[in-house]
Amino acid sequence: MPQLAHHVFFTLRDKSDAAADGMIAACNRYLDGHDGVVHFAVGRRNPELVREVNDQEFDVSLHVVFRDRAAHDAYQVHPRHLEFIEEQRANWAQARIFDSDLCE
Repeated sequence: MPQLAHHVFFTLRDKSDAAADGMIAACNRYLDGHDGVVHFAVGRRNPELVREVNDQEFDVSLHVVFRDRAAHDAYQVHPRHLEFIEEQRANWAQARIFDSDLCE
């Protein structure tokens, strides 16, 4: 079974550093440490990377790689993940989600 990459790009309503820090802290608090996670990273868009190909329409990015689809599916319905969504949903104008199987 291939690993599954789950990438989320959040566009925040509030563009302040405090809002981005709060989103990053919430990601670390609720979304890291789930069973089956083999890689977890969260951070801000780098404003210095402004090439034509760079997407500028997000503020915070979340990257989680799961050992397999089953681990991803369990994460999606886990109470900590659902609590994160409930607590943070009002803070983002948009959340774009990209899921993909990783080649071995």
